Amino acid sequence: MTATAPHFGPSPSASAVRRPLAAAALLVALVGTVLALLLGGAGPVSAHAALTGSDPQDGAVVATAPKEVTLTFSEQIALGSDSIRILDPDGKRADTGTAPRDLGSGSLVKYGVRLHAGLPDGTYTVAWQAVSADSHPVSGAFTFSVGAPSETTVVLPADQAGGGVVGVLYGIARYAAYAGFVLLAGGSAFVLACWRRGAGARPLQRLVAHGWLTLTVSTLVMLLLRSPYTGSGKLADAFDLDGLKAVLDTKPGAALVSRLLLLGASALFVAVLFGAYAKREDEREKKDLTFGLAIGGTVIAAGIAGTWALAEHASAGLQPGIAMPVDVLHLLAVAAWLGGLVALLVALHRTPDLDATAVRRFSRVAFGSVLVLTATGIYQSWRQVGTWSALTGTAYGQLLLVKVGLVGALVAIAFFSRRWTARLITSGTKADGTGAGAGAEETEAGGAGARSDESAADESGADEAGADGAEADKAGTVTAVEDSGPMAATEGSGPATDGAEDPVRAAQLARQRAAVTTARKKRIRDAAPERSGLRRSVLAEVGVAVALLAVTTVLTSTEPARTEEEARAATRAEAPASAGPVNLTLPFDTGGEKGKGTVRMDIDPGRTGANELHIWIDGTDKKPMDVPELKIAFTLKSKDIGPLPVLPNRLAEGHWTASGVQIPMAGDWKVSVTVRTSDIDQTTVDKNVKIG
Repeated sequence: MTATAPHFGPSPSASAVRRPLAAAALLVALVGTVLALLLGGAGPVSAHAALTGSDPQDGAVVATAPKEVTLTFSEQIALGSDSIRILDPDGKRADTGTAPRDLGSGSLVKYGVRLHAGLPDGTYTVAWQAVSADSHPVSGAFTFSVGAPSETTVVLPADQAGGGVVGVLYGIARYAAYAGFVLLAGGSAFVLACWRRGAGARPLQRLVAHGWLTLTVSTLVMLLLRSPYTGSGKLADAFDLDGLKAVLDTKPGAALVSRLLLLGASALFVAVLFGAYAKREDEREKKDLTFGLAIGGTVIAAGIAGTWALAEHASAGLQPGIAMPVDVLHLLAVAAWLGGLVALLVALHRTPDLDATAVRRFSRVAFGSVLVLTATGIYQSWRQVGTWSALTGTAYGQLLLVKVGLVGALVAIAFFSRRWTARLITSGTKADGTGAGAGAEETEAGGAGARSDESAADESGADEAGADGAEADKAGTVTAVEDSGPMAATEGSGPATDGAEDPVRAAQLARQRAAVTTARKKRIRDAAPERSGLRRSVLAEVGVAVALLAVTTVLTSTEPARTEEEARAATRAEAPASAGPVNLTLPFDTGGEKGKGTVRMDIDPGRTGANELHIWIDGTDKKPMDVPELKIAFTLKSKDIGPLPVLPNRLAEGHWTASGVQIPMAGDWKVSVTVRTSDIDQTTVDKNVKIG
């Protein structure tokens, strides 16, 4: 008997193919235009704390020790009593040890730390560590000098805040949490929106259960690691009860606890979905339950997504009231798309009765998710990046470009998946053509699928059934699978009995028949080119999705491009860009015999930090002139810095040099040169020059 493959819809014409392509091209053009407008007209904002200023400044040299050191940040931060430390050249505390004073007002975020009185000259180190408003630990250090720079024994940790082993483990837990949420929410959405019969499929049940377990365990790990992650960096402090109590009083701690409570509600949702819902046979009751589960599941998923929005980048910076709901929508769309992809892949590989209708429904869900991701992604990119230069010149912007590239690759592969889906819909599966799959489609439509499966198995021939019977149940035989009546008369050692009279034997035969039918259907369906092609393309999509999820996880812990650009702008405002090496020419006259000449000086590279000096002294005859002593001094009157003395070394006749000359900050410096030509004849000449 040969079954006719059912026709699911009309074959796509050339115009039908061109219409989606034209719509996609229009969408790309619209996205590009909006992105250009948003990035071109962005205003200032920050969403990741950065040090934007200090007094004294980094590298500054002051004449007398200040009474207080102040630090200015780009956004609100959480500080402890030991968050800002000032260390003297010997590594001892130079501050009083009291909690930092809040000196901010309005939008200004500024803190001060008092110093001990009577501090000696030398180089002091300021080390700070805090937690920004978006829950990420930030840290840094800089130096300033009193009187003149000196050697320092201070050794700062090589790892930044949130680094080391604890940082790695926290990052892994963060990634696992995202992955678990994607599987939990996306897998459940796939069952409710695309394939309701999948609620009874064990592979999908295991997938969603593993997603719930992964998200729960990773959330607990993050809660335990939160204290050392933002503080000491020591793994042993994960079980410090005082640290855990302090974490619970913070916004990230409250978000993690809320997530655990919502996971308790989601456990009940999963139990109903794969329990009562999967067993419900009345279509009217099942429809009502579907609606209730859809509403409840959406609320729970939105709540879990909100725990990220509450404690991540969306909660700080520009328009948090808009950014947090947008972030929730973004996460839900990611889960529906990527989680649904994984569920579809599992169904294609592990369940033989997935039909084309379910694939078509998921294709629509995926397309809607991509539209939501595009809209929310454009807004988030504008908010976190802001300018084209930040898009290419910061780590966040570069990661965002990688993410966009992966999304583009995912959409491109999805295009091929949609083509395979169209073929599956228009032609049906090859299994339907042999009669093995007809019963599956009839069951989906509410027909008597079991009867069709049994007739197809009986008519397929004794040899094929025997092979499937051996694969399905080693305890059975070929004859038992194909014809239970004769089997009772030939296999038993006692009198022949009818299989129906032995309930145990009848149940065994029923299981064997079901196993044979399932194995045959799966083998024939897997051999169909439409199904195998779709399975390969979906597998490729899942592979790209894994990489995309990893990049997204890194983005959530990376300083946003806007903040990095603001910090750079603040630094440039304090220290203007260098024009290059500085060259000076200063004529002098000490008044004695052979007391006239010219000093030529090169300051390289002529900016803040270490510089190298080369000084040449020429006589009136333009030949090198040897002098017994030469001294240099730098003074920045506008900041009351200096004079900073420099004693160059004689390199050759008329040639002196000095290396490692520190220019603490940019400005209009007065360079003074003292030349002694005899025991009693000397003079000082000076010239103002812009350095830095």
